[in-house]
Amino acid sequence: MPSHHLPLLAAYQYKFARDVEAMAQHLIDDIAVGWDELGTVLLDDAPPTLVAALTDGDHWPSRTLDHLITPDGSPPVHMTVTDTTAGELGMPWGYILHPQGIEVISMAHTGTGPLVAWDTDPSTPFSDHPAHWPAITTRRTPTTHTPRPAAGAAPPGLRTAVRR
Repeated sequence: MPSHHLPLLAAYQYKFARDVEAMAQHLIDDIAVGWDELGTVLLDDAPPTLVAALTDGDHWPSRTLDHLITPDGSPPVHMTVTDTTAGELGMPWGYILHPQGIEVISMAHTGTGPLVAWDTDPSTPFSDHPAHWPAITTRRTPTTHTPRPAAGAAPPGLRTAVRR
């Protein structure tokens, strides 16, 4: 959630060298199912003072949802998050990666959210208070991204992931 800061701004600026497609590849395409938690590894290339400001000096690993067991025993599939499924998945916030910035959406106020430019200082404070979010006037059509095969890999079957 965007309480306090948006560390994804630092990840974009430092780890992914301002390449939104490389960031989307890592966050969406390169995982089998989904993320349980994004860790501080996304801040490895950021200045130590910024990392300390964003994490209070703590470090933790990223964890994927590859340990899931489905009710019928079949392998779990890549998660697609939409406005409809976000509530079922217990996701209070959504993030959409745009070329010009990251859109932050409070799922309690489904629709569009403020667009935070990629060049925003990652240590900028943000608030979770609903009064700081724009009035919602339209419902969002989910944004999808078709993954690209990794270099040297055989193309996988088509799958769709929502940038949230």
